[in-house]
Amino acid sequence: MKCVAIDDEPLALQILQKYISAFPMLELLGTFDDAIEGTAFLKDNTVDLLFIDINMPDLSGLDLVSRLETRPMIIFTTAHKKFAHEGFELEALDYLLKPITTERFERAVHKALEQYQFKKSRQNEAAESVIVRSEYKMIKILLSDIEFIESMEDYIKIHLMSSKHPVLTLMSLKGILENLPENRFSRIHRSYIVPDALVKSIQTKKVKLLTDRELPVSDSYLDFIERWKIR
Repeated sequence: MKCVAIDDEPLALQILQKYISAFPMLELLGTFDDAIEGTAFLKDNTVDLLFIDINMPDLSGLDLVSRLETRPMIIFTTAHKKFAHEGFELEALDYLLKPITTERFERAVHKALEQYQFKKSRQNEAAESVIVRSEYKMIKILLSDIEFIESMEDYIKIHLMSSKHPVLTLMSLKGILENLPENRFSRIHRSYIVPDALVKSIQTKKVKLLTDRELPVSDSYLDFIERWKIR
């Protein structure tokens, strides 16, 4: 979990750096005693967790966080209790009062790790499925269940290996392809998308799937055959 610490007090940064180094799961990308420099770094780098002081001369921690377009998990550090309400309004994960004890720091880090792992699990789940609207409801389709996808004018049919009935949804092949992992699905025809892992063989511009289904490969997508050969 990548983290950054921003505090205008060098001693406070040293303490945070010491605490962070005790957790192998934390990777400290940098420490900043200048809020402006810290802001510039956050704009150009992906950070999971930010430890930030609230009282700083040029730019307060509250203002800095509120200006971030992409906001990491936030743990505010400060010597003043009066800012707690403002901190939690910015959806801060935790709020540490100085002087910060090792026990209190550890609790905050474990809270951040739980949140981080939850986000990762949701991302992994999303990466293994696609959600489409069909028959006035949202349906989650596992990518591993897709046999092939067929275009039908303004609609597409998502043929599933677990059902004889395909899912019909108002979408183009281009639109669904943008929501699928590009290294796992390929368009082989103006009317068809196939999962690469299901392709058993290719002969005379026809793809044969492991399910024994045969689909045509059009001239516009012959590059798929070359890509498939080297996989």
